[in-house]
Amino acid sequence: MADPRFFEAEGPFTLEQLAQIGGAEIHQDGDPNLTLVDVAPLNTAAEGCISFLDNKKYAADFKATKASACIVAYEVIDLAPKGVSLLIAKEPYRAYAKIAQAFYPRPVTSPGIAENATISADAQIDQTCRIDSGAYIGEGAEIGPRTWVGPNSIVGPGVVIGADCYIAGNVTILNSLIGDSVTIHSGVRLGQDGFGFAMGPQGHERVPQLGRVIIEDNVDIGANTAIDRGAGPDTVIGAGTKIDNLVQIGHNVKIGRCCVIVSQVGISGSTEIGDFSVLAGQVGVAGHLKIGAGVTLAARSGVTKDVKSGSTLGGFPAIPIKDWARQTALLSRMLKKGTSKK
Repeated sequence: MADPRFFEAEGPFTLEQLAQIGGAEIHQDGDPNLTLVDVAPLNTAAEGCISFLDNKKYAADFKATKASACIVAYEVIDLAPKGVSLLIAKEPYRAYAKIAQAFYPRPVTSPGIAENATISADAQIDQTCRIDSGAYIGEGAEIGPRTWVGPNSIVGPGVVIGADCYIAGNVTILNSLIGDSVTIHSGVRLGQDGFGFAMGPQGHERVPQLGRVIIEDNVDIGANTAIDRGAGPDTVIGAGTKIDNLVQIGHNVKIGRCCVIVSQVGISGSTEIGDFSVLAGQVGVAGHLKIGAGVTLAARSGVTKDVKSGSTLGGFPAIPIKDWARQTALLSRMLKKGTSKK
C-alpha cells in the first residue's frame, strides 16, 4: 500500500465500480459488491487491495497473493488462488492504470498565487491557476485554467501554457508554446539555445537560435530533460508523447504523436521521428535523419541513417534487430572457439 505521508487514496470502490473504470469484466465467481480500498503489488497486497498480473514471470506471486481482487487476462484465471475475485481484461496493465488513477487521481489545483512569487504586470494568468513560492512569470506570458506552476520555476517572457498543466519545481520554460494537460517534471529546461555554431579554424561563431519549442497536448516530460529551441524552424513534440528523465532533444527536432522516449536518449538537431515510435534507453540519433512511424530502437542503439516506418533496429550502427542478434551470436561463438584453441 502507498505511504499515506505522500499519497492519499480515494475510495473505497466496489468491484463493479472498478470493472467499469478499468473496462474489465467480473469473472463468474467475483462479488460485484466487494469493497476495495487500495491498489498494491501482488506480493505485498493485503485484504481489501486489488492488484494485477500482466507478466507470467510473476505467476508465483499471483498464486500466493493475499489481494482481495486481481486484474488478469482470461488465459491465467486457472492460476488464481481461492478467494480472489478476478477482473478479466484484454490488457490488464492498462486496466490497472485506469483503476490506480481512480484511487490516486492527480491532485486538484488549489487556486492562488504565493506572496513571494514574481508576476509581471502584463502576464495573463487564469484565476483558477496556482503559482507557488518563488516562481517567476515573465512579461506577456499566458497561463491557462487550472495550471499549476511549482516553486522556483521560471515561465519566461511570451511563453504560453494551456489548461490543466502541471509544471513542477525548478523548471525553466523559455521561448515555448505549450498545449493542454502537459506534465513537466522537476529540473526540465525548455527553449534554451540549440547547439548551433559555425565552426572553423578561426574559432566557432555562435548562430542565433530564433525558433521556438512547441509542446502539443498530453505530453509528459521527465525530470532534468532538456529540449532546445529551434534555430529557425521550431522544435516540436507531438501530442501524447511521453519523454523520460535525462533526455536531450536538439534544435529543430520534430517528434510525432504518442512516441515513447526513454531515459538518456540523445536526439541530434533537425531529425524527424514519426508517430508511435519507441526509443529505448540510451539510444543515440544523429542529426538530419528521418525516422518513420512505428519504429522501435533497442536500448543503446546508435542511429546513423534514415529508418523506414515499422522497423525494429538494434546495435551500433543500428541495423535490423534480427541481423544484430545474429551478429552478436556469431561473435560470441567465434570468441568461444578462439578461447578453446589456446
